[in-house]
Amino acid sequence: MTTAKGEGVEGSTTAKTGFWNRSHHLDRMTFRELVIAYFQYPAIMGYLLCAAAAIAAFVWRPASPLQTVAAVAVAALVYPLAWYVLHRWVLHSRWMFKVSPLASTWKRIHYDHHQDPNHLEVLFGALHTTLPAIVVATAPVGWLIGGFGGAMAAIATGLLTTCFYEFCHCIQHLAYKPRNKMLAAMKARHMAHHFHDETGNFGITNYFWDRLFGTFYERQERKAKSPTVFNLGYDEEAAKRWPKVAELSGGVVSGHPRQRHRAADHA
Repeated sequence: MTTAKGEGVEGSTTAKTGFWNRSHHLDRMTFRELVIAYFQYPAIMGYLLCAAAAIAAFVWRPASPLQTVAAVAVAALVYPLAWYVLHRWVLHSRWMFKVSPLASTWKRIHYDHHQDPNHLEVLFGALHTTLPAIVVATAPVGWLIGGFGGAMAAIATGLLTTCFYEFCHCIQHLAYKPRNKMLAAMKARHMAHHFHDETGNFGITNYFWDRLFGTFYERQERKAKSPTVFNLGYDEEAAKRWPKVAELSGGVVSGHPRQRHRAADHA
């Protein structure tokens, strides 16, 4: 779907220029088109630039080899837990849209993504929300292990891991079924999170914490579809009490995103 302005969901009017002056939907893109779009996306370029800066800072004041390896390993291990915690208890919370100053942030970083899961422009988080979270999740443990150099190594690991996660996230939304059984299962679980029941499968590539906390499921295990899978609980009734998200979105929409696109294309 091509538009003159970038659309998060219906009602968004954030102007875009250049490559991003039109919407990109992953279910209509090839792998090659995704790669081109991915490396041109501002958030990804921001992560890579920040990672390069962290690596340069590490080279300036490095930790010892053992400290560096430990900081990188711990940051890589902590990342899936940090993502799980944020995804489950922040992004899928029902308190953010009730706090007016946070409502627009919640809409941008996750509500829009569930409203239209295959829309590339709203798949990535906003840098002003993701960068602080990455630093908080990785820098303290890196500092405890190796001081300044350890912190820089951990931050760089968090940033590069984010790029990896985001690319895997994009691939999961492409219109294809991976031949590899592990990748196919990973995609199926994430698609179930988006199109069947959003109250489980909070991981992207790692479902260890879902298994540990009892939120892991296979599609066939849950027969009934969640009524809030696309709106995360922000329905007409919620919009009457807390209207900020509805005001920013041009109302409250319902139904499968593909059906909404077809209706818009024929309007």
